[in-house]
Amino acid sequence: MFVSRLRRVAVLVLEGAKPLDVGIPAQVFTTRASMPYEVRVCGASPGLVTGGDGLSYHVAHGLDALDWADIVFVPGYRHPDREDPPPAVVAALLAAHERGARLAAISTGAFALAATGLLDGRRATTHWHYTRALAARHPRVRVDENVLFVDEGSVLTSAGAASGIDLCLHVLRGDLGVAASNHAARRLVAAPYRSGGQAQYVPRSVPEPIGERFAATREWALGRLGEALSLQSLARHAAVSPRTFSRRFVEDTGYTPMQWILRARVDLARELLERSERSVEQIAADVGLGTGANLRLHFQQILGTTPSEYRRTFTRGE
Repeated sequence: MFVSRLRRVAVLVLEGAKPLDVGIPAQVFTTRASMPYEVRVCGASPGLVTGGDGLSYHVAHGLDALDWADIVFVPGYRHPDREDPPPAVVAALLAAHERGARLAAISTGAFALAATGLLDGRRATTHWHYTRALAARHPRVRVDENVLFVDEGSVLTSAGAASGIDLCLHVLRGDLGVAASNHAARRLVAAPYRSGGQAQYVPRSVPEPIGERFAATREWALGRLGEALSLQSLARHAAVSPRTFSRRFVEDTGYTPMQWILRARVDLARELLERSERSVEQIAADVGLGTGANLRLHFQQILGTTPSEYRRTFTRGE
């Protein structure tokens, strides 16, 4: 069984912080037996921080928490386009990053990361309402308004509050593997995986019955990954034409139907590698990828590693 070292998470609450943005990392990474994380909520200084939307926060820690943390989450806050965070906050973020901590922004928290200069020349995103403001205020940042989150390694950014959950689950998958991420998603009653490349919003209204059918079709497919699945069979289940299904599926998920199926199969293979002793050949057959060679090919293309190395990584202690 994979046993991970304790990871330290700081949630930096700035003036005007959005309640959902603060709560997401605090809840996802809260310490429990299945989650080897310790969370400290902090501010520019200990004490009361005036939040947004009628709430305030009493934080026990100041910027010293950033010296302690392995990863720092910066929740979104009000009016980020008007002025940068206090110089002490910017300096503490830079120092944490230089020490090796990852910095992760939820929604308009991206403005705080941009103020450090660490996003210069890098892709980043923020809430769709503020993407143009971020690009105008920080022109060296490569702002991408059509994604849910961006992982640039040591700095990560996400769109609106709900995509903060996607970002946190993405971090969990990288730290602890798919099984732990899926467990957390079930606890949150959240989708276990939405791609970072998925659009923030659909630029036209979506008829609700079709939206429900597409979600039901994805659930149907996830339960049949070991079987032959085609665009035609997926469209038939959704009761639309293959052309309509394919177009709408890309709008909803950021992937073509068969790209989504392939990644779902690879994710299921990851979970089986983490949680079972089945051979690579057996797992390839279980998830609908046929042969071990095919599974190895897709692991290398999508994850940049082999199934055997992945298994070693997530079944040994650190």
